[in-house]
Amino acid sequence: MNKMKLKSMLEAFYREDLGDGDISSQILFGKNDEGSFSFHMKENGIFCGKDVIEIGFSLFDPSIHVQMYVEDGESVEEGQKVAEMTGPMGDLLQAERVVLNLIQRMSGIATETYRAVEQVKGSGVRLCDTRKTTPGLRMLEKYAVRTGGGFNHRNGLYDAVMLKDNHISFAGSITGAVKQVKSRIGHMVKVEVEIETKEQLMEAVDACADVIMFDNCTPETIREWIPLVPSHIVTEASGGITRDTLGAYAETGVDYISLGYLTHSVKSLDISARVRIGKGV
Repeated sequence: MNKMKLKSMLEAFYREDLGDGDISSQILFGKNDEGSFSFHMKENGIFCGKDVIEIGFSLFDPSIHVQMYVEDGESVEEGQKVAEMTGPMGDLLQAERVVLNLIQRMSGIATETYRAVEQVKGSGVRLCDTRKTTPGLRMLEKYAVRTGGGFNHRNGLYDAVMLKDNHISFAGSITGAVKQVKSRIGHMVKVEVEIETKEQLMEAVDACADVIMFDNCTPETIREWIPLVPSHIVTEASGGITRDTLGAYAETGVDYISLGYLTHSVKSLDISARVRIGKGV
């Protein structure tokens, strides 16, 4: 994870939350009022967000001591203490909610990804995310997918070519679109083509696409068409795939399955904060 980018993100999130200052903490606590503050799991899952905790609290006061009891990717159980922070109570409380919101969401994504990976274990297929992420949180959400054992699709519009139906319609054909982009990009940039029909599939193969995505195709259709794709072309299934249908798609022989639900509709993992006042606690 890019820690410099994470710091900038956290600073922006704190500015949104704090405004001109935390009225409650400023009234109740002085700079010398210290305490211990800990995070505890309220349900089982996969933890994710160590850097968010360590960097998040240090932004308020570098003297805040953070003790982590788990690492990213570890299984955690209800009631388990995952981190403890000691320092000025006002700073601890100001940092609490932003950090907690983020690690709950990241842990939820990591947990959902882990469960999906376990569901297709032994099939050889790799599960990846999509661009259906929360604006502003993509780096964290994609990191959480990796933490749960998944893989990242492209990070944005800038690091890979993905020719969807609208691109192809404007370009006139799959052949023309692939030829045009390959004449302009460097050798490190991959070209993926989205197909929905057998005719489109064969055209994408002839056009030498690097990746072919079976979009909104049934498992039965993909299983029938997979033998038509040369082994050097990576295959991907995407579009409306759910927990219930994931197993059937994993058996089709595709290399990757991209799952939007890992980020766009995941439930945050429940984590609570407990506070104790006073030095030496």
